[in-house]
Amino acid sequence: MTHRIAELAAPEVAERLGQGACAILPMGSLETHGPQAPMGDFLLAEALADRIAAGTGSLVLPSIPFGGEDYFGMVPGGIVLTPGLLQAVVEEVCGNLIRTGCRRILILNGHAGSIAPVDAATRGLRRRHGVVIPTLHLWRIAGALHAELGGSTASLGHGGDPVWSVALHLRPDLCQPERARARQPAGTVLGQPIASFGTIRLAGVEVAVPTEVEEVAPGGVACADSRPGNAGHGARLGARLVEAGIAAVAALKDARA
Repeated sequence: MTHRIAELAAPEVAERLGQGACAILPMGSLETHGPQAPMGDFLLAEALADRIAAGTGSLVLPSIPFGGEDYFGMVPGGIVLTPGLLQAVVEEVCGNLIRTGCRRILILNGHAGSIAPVDAATRGLRRRHGVVIPTLHLWRIAGALHAELGGSTASLGHGGDPVWSVALHLRPDLCQPERARARQPAGTVLGQPIASFGTIRLAGVEVAVPTEVEEVAPGGVACADSRPGNAGHGARLGARLVEAGIAAVAALKDARA
């Protein structure tokens, strides 16, 4: 039985939403996750949404595949949306659902650069419509669980975990583990070594500067070494994310507002 709205006939969608089914909106990006992983992390958000829907009777919307603009706009094939535009897209999608009677919506966001636009969108939607829309910022949640669930310190970071292990679990057909590798030396900005995404170190402090991913993480790998990532760890992370999604749907079902 499919839970994807795009694969269902309109009368069934109307009936299920009318009976209070939650609509799940997966989101992600097209960017580099290192030479070993697929660019479309929205595919992982979709797979997690399917699992949450199967456990709750929810319906899954087509993904928003483009992330909010941050460090990946110069990656070939890496499509980004400006923050204001992405916020407007989320507001329009959810606003359409609300207009036709759906008041239970859950967002699964798989891109760090989309966090601020999504949060701004859900604040605005609550103020205008009185609808509370929870969001699972997937990689922020999974990153916080990484050590607890036995993840390697070396693999934590962009181009590695948690995305890499979850991809190995959910979409092994798209992964090339033989290409996983250690981090290569980062570049410089203003003649100074880059400290992290968007910063250089001056006078003992981190100063914000505009950077692109290749300056910070050549080949998209910012973690020390992506090779320790594995499907077993991804399964543990994925299970916790699905558990959190199911809990969010239950909270929406129980909410009066």
